[in-house]
Amino acid sequence: MVEASETVATDVADAATEPKRRDFLTLVTLAATGVAACGFVWPFLDSLNRTDPGAAAAPVDVDLSTLRPGQQVVVVWGGKPVFVVRRGGEALQRLQDPALDRRLRDPGSHEKQQPRYADNWHRSIVPEYGVLVGICTHLGCVPKFRPVPDPGAGFPGGYACPCHGSRFDLAGRVLSGSPALYNLPVPPYSMLNATRLRIGENAREPGYSLDDVRQL
Repeated sequence: MVEASETVATDVADAATEPKRRDFLTLVTLAATGVAACGFVWPFLDSLNRTDPGAAAAPVDVDLSTLRPGQQVVVVWGGKPVFVVRRGGEALQRLQDPALDRRLRDPGSHEKQQPRYADNWHRSIVPEYGVLVGICTHLGCVPKFRPVPDPGAGFPGGYACPCHGSRFDLAGRVLSGSPALYNLPVPPYSMLNATRLRIGENAREPGYSLDDVRQL
């Protein structure tokens, strides 16, 4: 009788222990997977930000000759994605719409997120071309280019962050209600001629750099 009781007790204990073992193995597997994923993502993110802290980023020239209205190119400058967008007539009209201004957190760009030469309604040197650092001012994700307006969703066209839903117009101005508090920064840049610009080199405000912005 004692042996039977001991056998039953052992079986019950094993049955109770088995789920715990499975749970533990599951946690170990998930942890290993998480570490592997981080190992893959981190080098990619780190490669974007691998710059010499003691040296200024080298300027990058952008050819605008083939960029049509409504199109955008993305270049990497100083380890950061920079959006260069060509805005057509309708897009420029929307940027000046008083109804849009009322929906923006900082329509007049009063926060220091751009140089003085971009302190205007289009936040650029030339209204037709916008130049923006493509990093959401909420938690650093890269916003998606969404140039087509969606009136039903109250979106004027611009940029939508896939991480937490922040939205910006085509001048990089953040819409009210977004998690992001600040407009997208404007990097130092200059227009070399009508179809070429240079990112990383000021022509009108030599001392400006991204270190001057409120938030990047």
